[in-house]
Amino acid sequence: MRESTMEGRVFRPGHRGLTILLTSALCLLPFALRAPAYAQTPVPPHRIVSLVPAVTEMLFAIGAGDFVIGVSSYDHYPKEVETRARVGALIDPDFERIISLKPDLIIVYGTQAELITRLDRARLPMFKYQLAGLADITTTLRVIGARVGRSGPANAEADRLERELADIRHRVAGEPRPKTLLVFGREAGAIRGVYASAGTGFLHDMLEIAGGDDVFADVKRQSVQASTEQILARAPEVIIEIRTDAGFTTSRAAGDEMKVWHVLPGIPAVRNNRLIMLTDAMLAIPGPRVADATRAIAKALHPGAFR
Repeated sequence: MRESTMEGRVFRPGHRGLTILLTSALCLLPFALRAPAYAQTPVPPHRIVSLVPAVTEMLFAIGAGDFVIGVSSYDHYPKEVETRARVGALIDPDFERIISLKPDLIIVYGTQAELITRLDRARLPMFKYQLAGLADITTTLRVIGARVGRSGPANAEADRLERELADIRHRVAGEPRPKTLLVFGREAGAIRGVYASAGTGFLHDMLEIAGGDDVFADVKRQSVQASTEQILARAPEVIIEIRTDAGFTTSRAAGDEMKVWHVLPGIPAVRNNRLIMLTDAMLAIPGPRVADATRAIAKALHPGAFR
């Protein structure tokens, strides 16, 4: 992943790629998912453009990938998306390129007001993606499945995710729940510009299912920019960083980067060496791989529960 996503704010170049994926996913306003305006269109689409990596993955997972003709700049999974036309992303959609593909359905973020207005004027059908928490992922799966004529596979995929998440919750049910700081962005080589999961949103929900207590659970937002003083005050017992940007995908690079936390030896997580870096891109995308992502967090927190 070249650049960072947490919706509405772009972070420093060192972690911009993850930030764009997470901004896409974490829309900082807690939108409630609602059916798109064109959801009742009777004819399933056959030329779909998706600006949302999570929904792109959903379309491929339910067998509608052949109908996807355009994807965002940040789509890299499954590998078939590399053959599709690129149409920009959350903050830089290419309207002319989208129109030139003659789509009969366009997946957009609900926050892309200017693009939505232009597509409305062109009378092009849209699916407006909005996400608040983990439960909205399976809801979106079911709604998009119905919209593209793949209700059966979509419902089956949603059921699978719900079963797997329930299994993870069951496996860690008897384990102690460490106070956990879940970081998704900061300056490389320093404890500055720290962005962490807060009390709502899919990252928070994943952490809770995985058997950790979010140290910022009382902050009813999807993210918080945490100062050193706040981190010291919250005294996390575990620090997990999600870093999928270039330069952090090898164990050596990840290990070296985690050493920067040693400047805060008073934090229990540092004192007890419970510093974890996870680098798989699936952790940043609230789509069909979310159960695998949640399991990765759970295994990092409670390895004994998965032996």
